[in-house]
Amino acid sequence: MALAEAGARGRLLLWPRVVLFGDSITEFSFQEDGWGAYLAERLVRKCDVVNRGFSGYNTRWAKLILPRLIPESDSAENTVAVTIFFGANDSALKDLNPKQHVPLEEYAANLKAMVQYLKSVGITEDRIILITPPPLQESAWEKQCLAKGQRLNRRNATTGEYAQACARVAQDCGTDVLDLWTLMQRKQDFSSYLSDGLHLSREGNSFVAAQLWSRLDKKLSALPSLLPYWREVDHTQPEASLL
Repeated sequence: MALAEAGARGRLLLWPRVVLFGDSITEFSFQEDGWGAYLAERLVRKCDVVNRGFSGYNTRWAKLILPRLIPESDSAENTVAVTIFFGANDSALKDLNPKQHVPLEEYAANLKAMVQYLKSVGITEDRIILITPPPLQESAWEKQCLAKGQRLNRRNATTGEYAQACARVAQDCGTDVLDLWTLMQRKQDFSSYLSDGLHLSREGNSFVAAQLWSRLDKKLSALPSLLPYWREVDHTQPEASLL
């Protein structure tokens, strides 16, 4: 059978997708033992896990590019979950990092605007998960700053204010929320979750993966596997199984 004929006979296969939208903590999530890679492995043959992480970005910039990443023309039914994971850069101290800093009220407004945009293109609030920034381990991050000739440009208490704002937006908008800032600090020495005081370590990635999966599993457990297991394919007439 010619490929063109096979394509005409078979139904177009559209993989559902989970979109991970965020800053460097999302961008790096497909590295070895990353939380995004974990999700992709768990969901293989059920849906695509799409990494849309942008190192250094804040919500001011994210709000502008979201319609280009998930346009209105996309099938909303095909997007089964979206994570929005910003705040680590927004919460940078204004006087020491004005390029990335976003004021607290604007940060909350930007998150709300992104949720409202997704809802406007048919992605309902039950498919959206807001993720707060993780806590900042100041002494470790200060070493990173000093190595670049800079002063400590973030504070954990400030990051916590942004985390609380993120949680409030989730409550107001009716979305789920993963409050990493609070959950990680339940461990007395949360520094093991962080590789440099800001970004996730291997243990931190494992923690985020487990926490996020506990939320996504409920949303995605009913997704069927796409195409039959190889033992179920009729090898004498494979088109009967595959088209």
